[in-house]
Amino acid sequence: MRLHTLHMQAFGPFAGRHSIDFDALTTDGLFLLHGDTGAGKSTLFAAICFALYGYPPRERNARLRSDHAPADLLTEVTLEATIAGKRLQIRRVPAQRKPHSRRPGELVDHKAETELRQRTQDEHGQGRWEGITSIHKEAGKEIEALLGLNRQQFCQVVLLPQNDFTKFLRADASERRALLGTLFGTRRFGRIEEFLAERKTATAKRRDEARADVMRIAERIQQAAGDDLDSSTGAPRPDEPATLTDQARLWATVLHQQALTRQQQATTGSESARHLLDACRATEQQTRDLHRRQQAHNEAQQELARLDERTDHYTQLTHLHDHARTARQLQSVLDDARTADRDHSHALAADASARALLPPEHATQDATTLAHTAQHARSHIGAAQALLPDEAALHHLAGELTGLSTERDELADTITEAQQWLDAMPALRQLLTARLHTAHTAQEASGALTVALDALTNQCEAATRRDTLLTQAAAAQQALTEATGICTQAARDHIDIRRRRTDGIVAELADRLNDGENCPVCGSTTHPAPATAQPGQPTAADEQAAEAAHATAQQRENAASQTLSSLQKEAAQARGEAGGDTPLADLSKRRTELENSLRQALDQAADAGPAEEELTRLQQQQTNREDTRNTAQQRLGAIDATYDSLHTQRETLTRRLADALDGHTTLDDRITHLTQLAKRLETATECTATLARTLNELHTATQRAEQAAQTAGFASPAEASDALLPDDELARITEELTRWRDQRIVLAARLDQPDLKDAAAQPPADLPHAVAELEKATTAHSQATTVEAQASDRTTNLATLGAQLAAHTQSLEPLEADYRTVDHLHGLITGGSPSNQFRMQLESYVLAARLEDVVDAANTRLTRMSHHRFTLVHSDERAARNAKSGLGLKVLDAWNGHQRHTDTLSGGESFYVSLALALGLADVVTAEAGGQALDTLFIDEGFGTLDDDTLHQVLDVLDSLREHDRTVGVISHVAEMRRRITQRLHVRKSPTGSTLIHVTEAAE
Repeated sequence: MRLHTLHMQAFGPFAGRHSIDFDALTTDGLFLLHGDTGAGKSTLFAAICFALYGYPPRERNARLRSDHAPADLLTEVTLEATIAGKRLQIRRVPAQRKPHSRRPGELVDHKAETELRQRTQDEHGQGRWEGITSIHKEAGKEIEALLGLNRQQFCQVVLLPQNDFTKFLRADASERRALLGTLFGTRRFGRIEEFLAERKTATAKRRDEARADVMRIAERIQQAAGDDLDSSTGAPRPDEPATLTDQARLWATVLHQQALTRQQQATTGSESARHLLDACRATEQQTRDLHRRQQAHNEAQQELARLDERTDHYTQLTHLHDHARTARQLQSVLDDARTADRDHSHALAADASARALLPPEHATQDATTLAHTAQHARSHIGAAQALLPDEAALHHLAGELTGLSTERDELADTITEAQQWLDAMPALRQLLTARLHTAHTAQEASGALTVALDALTNQCEAATRRDTLLTQAAAAQQALTEATGICTQAARDHIDIRRRRTDGIVAELADRLNDGENCPVCGSTTHPAPATAQPGQPTAADEQAAEAAHATAQQRENAASQTLSSLQKEAAQARGEAGGDTPLADLSKRRTELENSLRQALDQAADAGPAEEELTRLQQQQTNREDTRNTAQQRLGAIDATYDSLHTQRETLTRRLADALDGHTTLDDRITHLTQLAKRLETATECTATLARTLNELHTATQRAEQAAQTAGFASPAEASDALLPDDELARITEELTRWRDQRIVLAARLDQPDLKDAAAQPPADLPHAVAELEKATTAHSQATTVEAQASDRTTNLATLGAQLAAHTQSLEPLEADYRTVDHLHGLITGGSPSNQFRMQLESYVLAARLEDVVDAANTRLTRMSHHRFTLVHSDERAARNAKSGLGLKVLDAWNGHQRHTDTLSGGESFYVSLALALGLADVVTAEAGGQALDTLFIDEGFGTLDDDTLHQVLDVLDSLREHDRTVGVISHVAEMRRRITQRLHVRKSPTGSTLIHVTEAAE
């Protein structure tokens, strides 16, 4: 990190604006900040820390705003520095109160601001600042990433405030590890520890899962072995990992062999039970066959006895069957008698029904009178049918009269509507005439409005150009003012350089003198006391550069002046075209009003065509309505005459049809009534004739049936009818008799079979005893088979589980070995293993080597500072209470040869030992490929604790830093420091605030 410039205002004791050019201040590699106590020397370091991290070195909430600053000047710090090869500009404004812009005397909150920018070059090689971020946290993270140090580490290694200088020297191992790890980029070794820790955890997890798998299979093997096998001897145990591999496999093999022996014993028992079962089955089958034949013989005897018991019943069925067959031979004669009786009954009912429908005067008449009355009704039907055309004509006349009445009403409505429209037409014509006049007037006005709008549009465009040019002219005026200021300053610089060169021209001439050559002024060839140039004496090249800068500034001023003049001319021309200084808003408002007026006029003018068309259409409608009214009046007169004629015809037909209707509504009703009466009379005549005929047929059929019944042996036709049976009943009786006879024949034949006779001769079969013996043998065989199957399943399960156990134990063995290896490595690099005697972590081990390099680099300066008394020693002794070791520091005192703890050094000794350590740390970090180059160091006080000799030695060491392009800034009140350090920044305090002065003299 290298600083370039620092700008601050209203910061701490500094009330105004102050700038520090570190490029000029650090030309010698060493500069001094001095001044009175409380002047604000340490505030400069605080400003640098605030610019980088957003907070001062010590207190995060320290007051940063100056109490002496004017209220309208914001507290602000801007730092330009090169960090990690990037030229950066960091601007920070802390949160503060500022005056209200519009209400005097009132303060408002001003939020904190941050701006981080980077210097880049465009495609033309021109440098420019490019913004990175304006967010506080993002800017802090970016700076921290580039520096590789947080705020605390920066203050511990680079910016060493008062009383914090010896922190790194007296830090414990963990603090040194955090700082050195950041500086040297050894985080990768810490990640190795993390990797091994994660690998150890993962391996332990996989190993534990494998152990759990082995124990789960072992538990299943114990369950499969059961209580009759010795499954506890040699079983694996989770608390003894050694039993989970070889011993577990042997245990499973022994259990499998025991299960095989038990399976063979179960197979022998199952075979014996099967032979016994076969014998019992044969005996049971023989007994069952004998029992079946004996039971069949008994059932046949019982069934034959049952049939013999119903002989009387079947004799009666035979008698009934024979009578039914005899009566069936008389069935046709009996059916004729029943039919004749039924027909006569139907004729009686039909005659009564037909006479019930006749009028009372015809109900008791005989057949001849009924026929004559029916003929008379038929004659009246013919007369009514002859009048049907007159009735149709009457209906037609009624329809025509109704239509004519409706048409008369419609014609009257048409005449009324046409007359009403003709009465309202003059008012419509007047309205359309007024619309046409308004449209013609709007056409004339739209032309004038269009001309005015075009002129106002040109004015608006000119006003827009005028306003744009005035804005550009104001910017050009500002640019001219700036260019004039730059030109004036360049002229002053040129005059000042030329004056200072003229004042020191003697030294310039003296620099050209050579011994033995004449002096151009006095002519002497000896030059005993030539003048010497003062520090910062301008040269001829400086004067020429200042002159060139002045000429360039003049050119820029002239160009700015020409640009301003051109813009002012164009603005004046635009002002004339715009009609003066009338605001653009007013012109735009007037243009909008004209546009609205023109739009309204054009809308009204567009109504001329429609108005003319409507007037023409109105005239045509008037003609059409008049024609419609006249036509309707003529048609109404003709319809009135026709209506009167048709009305007279209807009256005549109505009188003619009145007698024929005989009280009915229509002729159709009269004809229907007469037709119905004639039909009923004719039906009654037929029913009377049918009744006489059926009576004669009934007498004849009755006499024939009585004669046939007596011949067949029946007392009467009724007895013969009673003997008849339905066909299905007769068939059922026949079938039942046949089945009875057939069953007796079959049962007799069955009783004569030899096997049934032989079975009946033997003692009764004991079937329950045979069945019980078979069930007992079956149960014994099932039990033996179950035992055999269980033994076989157990053997198979144990073989399968044994193979699974072998596979899991083989997977567990390499995991056990991997875990032992990674556990040993993890303990070794983290300092937890007994093999690591110093309990040193891997990253600490690497950093210990870097610390040794730091100690070696520090000792090259510490030896000079301490007059060869003190030497830093790296200590890797084990820390107390099992703490981590490897980054200890001690001081070897050459006067007594003993190593001392760093906290035993005096204040002055601690100061220069810490300084040597800080310089050595910066050297090693700069040389380390993975670290950041720390080429800047700030030291705040501490030199007052040194004696004169030690102070000189320390200053000699600091002086030597310029040879390595290093920069060290110190704060001190010691007068010797001001005599030794040529580049100084003097901080002066006053009641109105502190100020800064860059002093270059070797002594005050």
